[in-house]
Amino acid sequence: MDLQLTGRKAIVTGGTKGIGRAVVEGLAAEGVAVAFCARTEADVKEAEQAMRADGAEVIGSAVDVGDGAAVTAWVRAAAEQLGGVDIVVANVSALAIGESEENWRSSFEVDLMHTVRMVEAAMPHLERSDAASIIGISSVSGREIDFAAGPYGVMKASIVHYLQGLAHQLAAKGIRANTVSPGNTYFDGGVWQNIEQNSPDLFNEAMALNPTGRMGTPEETAYAVVMLASPRASRISGTNLVVDGALTRGVQL
Repeated sequence: MDLQLTGRKAIVTGGTKGIGRAVVEGLAAEGVAVAFCARTEADVKEAEQAMRADGAEVIGSAVDVGDGAAVTAWVRAAAEQLGGVDIVVANVSALAIGESEENWRSSFEVDLMHTVRMVEAAMPHLERSDAASIIGISSVSGREIDFAAGPYGVMKASIVHYLQGLAHQLAAKGIRANTVSPGNTYFDGGVWQNIEQNSPDLFNEAMALNPTGRMGTPEETAYAVVMLASPRASRISGTNLVVDGALTRGVQL
């Protein structure tokens, strides 16, 4: 099926590894021009070069999304370089587990406010698009109480609330807004690999909760994002799409 994404323009945060990189690669494979950012310049350059070598039309930038002015400036520059924005994917998380004041602050600025600032900076361009789509990466920790209860879970839940609100507010303008909530996602250099190496008991406990017997891959979550970004998903807005291999047991009504 043609996802009708060829020629579209997207901005993605956290595009050098894990889910973010898989999203950039997935969109690019469908013919989308993608501007992405991440915090570390060396990682940005490596990812940009590798994806361009594979034929992707991508532009990488080093940005600390916890810096509000930097996020806004990046979105505006990316829109100018791309010639507009049709798709916004807010992916970065501070991954702040634990209820210290510093974790609350970083989770608020990085998880929630980078999403808000991205959307606000991109809005003039989204309003000119004929197939605008906003997607925030939340988490199953935002819909149930688990080991990440506290700053991480609270801010992930707030992203769902924020984007569902936007879906209603922007529906008349033809702008869709959704969230994707992954379960445990394993990749090299990711949080679960780190837990596996340093907290094997927690890793084994988490693994045992997965009825599929494994954790997810970044590509599996990226598929959901690319699908929601597609104009084919024109009737899907205000949805929190859970991608967890039946990990969570709560009924989503």
